[in-house]
Order: sequence, then structure tokens, then C-alpha cells
Amino acid sequence: MDPGDVEELIEEALPDATAEVRRARGPHDDDHLAAEVVSPSFEGESLVDRHDAVHDALGDHLTTDIHAIELRTYTPEEFDEETG
Repeated sequence: MDPGDVEELIEEALPDATAEVRRARGPHDDDHLAAEVVSPSFEGESLVDRHDAVHDALGDHLTTDIHAIELRTYTPEEFDEETG
């Protein structure tokens, strides 16, 4: 699945989200993705709940089009602190 299509799915499903998706580095570059997702909807949510929200946004694509996805999830404030 094209990383741009994955970005669109995430951004459409999560309020005010910004997603950056790329192919993950490694031996399975073609079917492994890495995503960085920033959304105010993550405020007060656990890491598991944040990842579940992204997985829900991707729906059946996780079992049909995406073999694996690495996730990094942030609130806007966390992202600002991380990137300084």
C-alpha cells in the first residue's frame, strides 16, 4: 500500500491528525511501514489506546495491504518537545 494512502486514512479518521508514513528500513522494505502520527485526540490516552486508534483507522488494510507498521504517536505538545 502506498504510504500516502495510509497517511490519508489516518488523517481522515483521527481528529486534527497529521501523519507521516514511509517505508520502514530493513529486509522487508516493501511491505513494512513506519508512521509518525500527531493528534490532539491522543491527549490523556495510553500508548496502547493511541496505537489502537491508528489500527482502527487502517481497518482491514492491516490484514490485507499492510504487513507491518511501526508507530510513533504524539500529542502536539509531546511532538514539540520531541523535535524541539
